[in-house]
Amino acid sequence: MKKIAFFLAIFLFLTHHLFAQTKVTSQNVFAKSYGYVNDFEKILTPNQIKSLADFLKSNEAKSKNKIMIVTTASITPYTDLNDYALDLDKYLISKLNVDTSVLIVVSKQLRQIKVQGVNKLRSKMSDQEIKDIVSTYIIPELKKGDYYKGLQEGTSQLAKKLE
Repeated sequence: MKKIAFFLAIFLFLTHHLFAQTKVTSQNVFAKSYGYVNDFEKILTPNQIKSLADFLKSNEAKSKNKIMIVTTASITPYTDLNDYALDLDKYLISKLNVDTSVLIVVSKQLRQIKVQGVNKLRSKMSDQEIKDIVSTYIIPELKKGDYYKGLQEGTSQLAKKLE
């Protein structure tokens, strides 16, 4: 009887362990496609999205550097916006073949922003320069509630640095 109970306990433990999802896969968290401006939080108007996207598209044609904006209300199951942005960047490259030079992730609800630059841009722009652009051009406008102006000025400054 003890052997049956022992094997039953092991069987139940192993089946639970085998079928338990231990890691969140990026395809469950991130969208299936992304453009230049991805306003999942709905903080921009359609005209603002079009204007930003047109600017980013023309900038990419000139400089060959792709800047992408993503707004999100939630980063669940992540607890840190840096981890979310890093995994989103990896997802874009590995699953969607989208190679961004700069990824801007904004969350109005979480009151956070992360600007992720790739290593190949280090010759044109340092991490400190990115932080300076964010703190000088983007954050003041976000604090005023003007997300469009902050993103417009921030991307404009980033584009100038990348030329």
